[in-house]
Parts: sequence; C-alpha cells; structure tokens
Amino acid sequence: MMTLAATTALSLPVAANAQTIVETAVAAGNFTTLVAAVEAAGLVETLSGEGPFTVFAPTDEAFAALPEGTVEGLLADPEALAAILTYHVVPGAVMSGDLSDGMTATTVNGADITISIDGSTVMVNDATVTAADIEASNGVIHVIDSVILPPM
Repeated sequence: MMTLAATTALSLPVAANAQTIVETAVAAGNFTTLVAAVEAAGLVETLSGEGPFTVFAPTDEAFAALPEGTVEGLLADPEALAAILTYHVVPGAVMSGDLSDGMTATTVNGADITISIDGSTVMVNDATVTAADIEASNGVIHVIDSVILPPM
C-alpha cells in the first residue's frame, strides 16, 4: 500500500498540469468507470469548471469491488449516481498537508466525510487514500481504494 509520503512524487504542479480534474482522470487511465459515471450523471461540465475542487477518486478496481449490478444500476439512475459522486467532492483544493486526524469536511452532496490518519495511512470514511495531491488546473485528486457511500 502506498502512503502519503510515498505518493508526493506523483504531485504535478498546477502550472505544469493545465488539465482539469476530468481531463486528468481520463489521462490517468485507471478511472474509466469514474469518468463514465461522471458523464452519466451530467457532472463533466461542473468538474471541468473553475473550482477549485478536491475529488476523492475511486479507481476502476474500487468500482469493480461493488456488488454485482451496482454500477449498472447507478448508471441507469443519474440522480442516485450524482448523489454518490458528489459525496466524493469537497469544495476547495485540500492538499494532504491540510488534513488532520478526525477532521470532517462537508461534501458537495451536503453530507460530511471524516478523515482519519494513523501513521502514514490516511482514510476517508472507510476508504484508504492510495495516492495523494494529484494536482489539476481546477483542484486536486486523491485516489481512494473504495467507493464511499453517503449516509441515507
């Protein structure tokens, strides 16, 4: 498992990365399900907008770990999909150095997420951050290993 210290080399200076969060996710290649979901939910324009945004981005593997049929069901329900996706987005550019153990942040969805830090392991709710501080022109991406679901 990568730690935040091991992932800082992945940081791209904002000036060097003129790509938006969506363009950065597409270029990375391991967020095809996330990008398809963002498109299905009608959030491409928003996440390509001025921002800044912080996106806790589940990988394709994270989506594949959901129960069978979940992704397909969500893709067919743009409203539910948007609620889940906006739970992964926090207004503002929050870098890993800005995080502290036990802090909460209100997502674009309106519900809070909780950050926990144990040594070099950083978690967002029950998801582990596997790469941090991937900068885009309109914010930052932190890669997580599972899809987080908003409270019902």
